[in-house]
Amino acid sequence: MSSASRPSPLFRLLAPGVALVAALAAAQATARMQTPAPGPDARGITAVDGLKVGSITLTERPTGCTVIVVDGAGAVGGVSQRGGAPGTRETDLLDPSNMVDKVNAIVLAGGSAYGLEAATGAVRWLEEHDMGWDVRIAKVPIVPAAILFDLPVGGNPKVRPTADCGYKAAAAATSGKVQEGSVGAGAGATVGKSGGGNRSMKAGLGSYAIRMPNGLVVGALVAVNAVGDIIDPDTGKIVAGVRNPDNTFADARQILRRGGPSQTPRPGANTTIGLVATNARLTKADAHRMALMADDGFARAIFPSHTMGDGDTVFSLGTGTWTGEVNITQIGALAADVMAKAIVRAATEATGLPNLPAARDLAKR
Repeated sequence: MSSASRPSPLFRLLAPGVALVAALAAAQATARMQTPAPGPDARGITAVDGLKVGSITLTERPTGCTVIVVDGAGAVGGVSQRGGAPGTRETDLLDPSNMVDKVNAIVLAGGSAYGLEAATGAVRWLEEHDMGWDVRIAKVPIVPAAILFDLPVGGNPKVRPTADCGYKAAAAATSGKVQEGSVGAGAGATVGKSGGGNRSMKAGLGSYAIRMPNGLVVGALVAVNAVGDIIDPDTGKIVAGVRNPDNTFADARQILRRGGPSQTPRPGANTTIGLVATNARLTKADAHRMALMADDGFARAIFPSHTMGDGDTVFSLGTGTWTGEVNITQIGALAADVMAKAIVRAATEATGLPNLPAARDLAKR
């Protein structure tokens, strides 16, 4: 072999390193191909280990409650409350500056302020099962709650969730697939009220969760009773909202751009209430940030959101069963995403009532 065709000393020196880099790149490419892509978990928020969900729907009138029970000693909790007309219980203790750092259940209910009584029933069930904040002489169940206004829907407004409803919902809680649609806290929920009376639509309870390849899970559960329209952020299309006489969508965006609704929504007469949860180990500050970021899901899927007529509230929980490294920016962003998708599902899974069609009813036309 001539000297011109022999590898140079420099090439012989670098060749092993080049080969190693190429081999590592090939191995990484193969690993990426074999790693499952992130995707939804059909169970909804119960895909988050440690959570169970139970709903009770009253038969006398479309209303009810939904209880999210946390296994064991509880989960770190947070809250974001941005609506102008909230109805809530035990939200102050979720402030990161306050002492209690575990939540045993979250209650979502219809029935306006009367529905907050459902949390009392959940507390009773938890006490019977020795679950709560240990104060030595007792374990005190920590149960934040939020309500929505559904009193005008479907009959006698004196029919509303009671403590018995909360007790039964907690007892019925399961880690199976979340029941969605016109059930529990979403039984009497409606949307599309920015155009005035008799033009709204039925909504309900929706849930969605995403599972990441590394085992991180983020999920949402929401009862949607909004002034605004429901808009699928993936398509930009209205799913449910203000109707024209021919049952086409009037589009709340256009109504507001032309000068506003024909009547101002009554304060407290609406409200979207929900929960985002993850299996990550969160601090109270992390949980608070997660709730704040999840609130963006409301703005993506409801127009308008956070109005003076809505009591929009988002709770958050971190069960801590996943021991991976916490990236709260990622978790919060995923929380907003799953919340928006859960809101859309609350509309698409709902069942209509007389003069209150659901999205599935309009889709049949």
